[in-house]
Amino acid sequence: MGKSIQELSVDTIRLLAVDGVQKANSGHPGMPMGCAPIAYVLYSKLMKYNPENPNWVNRDRFILSAGHGSMLLYSILHLSGYNVTLDDLKNFRQLGSKTAGHPEFGMVDGVETTTGPLGQGFTNAIGMAVAEAFLAAKFNKDDIKLIDHYIYGICSDGDLMEGVSHEAASFAGHNKLGKIIFFYDNNKITIDGNLSLSMSEDVGKRFEAYGWHVQYVNDVNDLSQLEKTAINAQEVKDKPSIIITNTVIGYGSPNKKGTSGVHGSPLGEEEVKLTKRYFGFPEDKTFYIPEEVQKHFDEIKISLPSNEMEWEKIFELYKEKYPVDAKLYTDVMSGQFGTDWISHLPSFDNYDESVPTRSASGKVLNAIGEYLPTLFGGSADLTPSNNTQVKTFSDFSPSNYGGRYVRYGIREHAMASMMNGIAMYGGIIPYSGTFLVFSDYLRPAIRLAALSHVKPIYVFTHDSIGLGEDGPTHQPIEHFAALRSIPGLTVMRPADANETAHAWKFAIEHKNGPVAILLTRQNIPVIDRKKYASVENLNKGAYILKDTVGIPDAILLASGSEVYISLLAAEKLDSEGIKTRVVSFPSWELFEKQSEDYKENVLPKNVKLRLSVEAGVKFGWEKYIGDNGASLSIETYGASGPYKELFEKYGLTEENIVGTVKNMKK
Repeated sequence: MGKSIQELSVDTIRLLAVDGVQKANSGHPGMPMGCAPIAYVLYSKLMKYNPENPNWVNRDRFILSAGHGSMLLYSILHLSGYNVTLDDLKNFRQLGSKTAGHPEFGMVDGVETTTGPLGQGFTNAIGMAVAEAFLAAKFNKDDIKLIDHYIYGICSDGDLMEGVSHEAASFAGHNKLGKIIFFYDNNKITIDGNLSLSMSEDVGKRFEAYGWHVQYVNDVNDLSQLEKTAINAQEVKDKPSIIITNTVIGYGSPNKKGTSGVHGSPLGEEEVKLTKRYFGFPEDKTFYIPEEVQKHFDEIKISLPSNEMEWEKIFELYKEKYPVDAKLYTDVMSGQFGTDWISHLPSFDNYDESVPTRSASGKVLNAIGEYLPTLFGGSADLTPSNNTQVKTFSDFSPSNYGGRYVRYGIREHAMASMMNGIAMYGGIIPYSGTFLVFSDYLRPAIRLAALSHVKPIYVFTHDSIGLGEDGPTHQPIEHFAALRSIPGLTVMRPADANETAHAWKFAIEHKNGPVAILLTRQNIPVIDRKKYASVENLNKGAYILKDTVGIPDAILLASGSEVYISLLAAEKLDSEGIKTRVVSFPSWELFEKQSEDYKENVLPKNVKLRLSVEAGVKFGWEKYIGDNGASLSIETYGASGPYKELFEKYGLTEENIVGTVKNMKK
């Protein structure tokens, strides 16, 4: 009895993946061989999408959280009509190829997010479901639904062992995000061997406890059962769904199927031939697509643009009936958030006032929030401390998906990863808050945001020993340097309330990368802008805040709360005949983008006496202070106590700056 066209199509997907990995002599063939039936059912029967416009907003999205199986995704994208050629499959994992070893957002049409670090894709998908729910609540009408689609995905045991998946699954269940449908690749194999070596939990019961809808497929090759369970999941509106699907890693490989050896290594030429023989494919042909399979997918492709065409008809009606909302929708989905909000940025003109920059940040958010209708944020259970809530924002919840404030709970890692999904979805400006010391928990997601060129905004408060009595567990020391080391992340540590306002202006206008704003718990005097340089200079990353007549004898470089202390010290040094310049240095990344002439103007090469002042490790300041410079820094952990006493203990005082400069000048 011959194979059905569906079975032949599934086997074609499997063998395209096998050939891609074999030609590259690198990769993961086992997962695509096991999960090809899922990809086939999704792209041929269930998902609405248009490969001619891969960015169509109302498309269903597919997330391959198990990103090591990337050849599965590339193969089905090629067959489904996306701009992934056979040559692209043949160049898998090669330098300059867009078919990278793990899927990368922005490189290949149809790749919805960057996956590979396990658990991230699963959590990104939940962020996308949040975005879908929020935008649907904002724009859908009783008679017209502009936003109405699903987020599908495949996750692995590795994804579900990662801690971030626990955080995210809990959040999704609590918020009843019913547009999520994940297939769990239950192949019972890890790199080390049998899954039983490291995991014995009942995944179904775990997800039931989280509030998910759980189904089972005993054999992934039962295509009708795969389709049936997915349709069942679509009908469950108030729970995210997981379909636990029994698979065989490396299915079809006579000698390697069901073993860890097929996870991350090519099959080998002889085993490839045996595998093709098993499936009845020509053993001497690579990247072979049977004519009937090509015809089958060509027929599928003919109907795909109609998904968007039907939606366009709906949108035309929407524009007629709801023109204001239609314009807003078009604007935000194209990344145009208007300029009205800029005129509402607060200015802090009381120069006798002292304001924590976290409080200034809260005032900024409350001033501009209503003028940015898709500004959407939250906190990891630190709302009163982070000052991230806008008073006019209601909470995002199962009963109010139109709410713009998210209670992420104590789930810092998932919060950041979900923000990536929200940012990738488009149309929304996501921000969130936690303490700077906990940026360690966010770091994998921050790195992927930078790699993917998407723009979450991180509000990190309690940015130094200035937080005081909570002590060294909560006092960041190495974190400035750690964040600055991430390529593509813009780190901003404003010196006062006005720099904070302009940091927010930069963050909202910035494109193609995440922004971290580092803020104080303690009061900082508002710098007198009538006496010192304009805050508009913040966008240059570093600027001359206070200058002196002629060439300075010394330059003080500082960020954040240490800038004002440096100003006091500079005034004292000036009075004693040592001409001192103060450079406010809120962002290394922005300074590096300035011209060499500008950099030379701020930091003249002939001024060797330079002192950096920052309540963190010295690491990295060497570039700016030079071989003859010095740093007032903290090279150990902090301590518990009132912040003024801590600043004195660690030498971050006017007196110590003055004394250090005098000693350097000798």
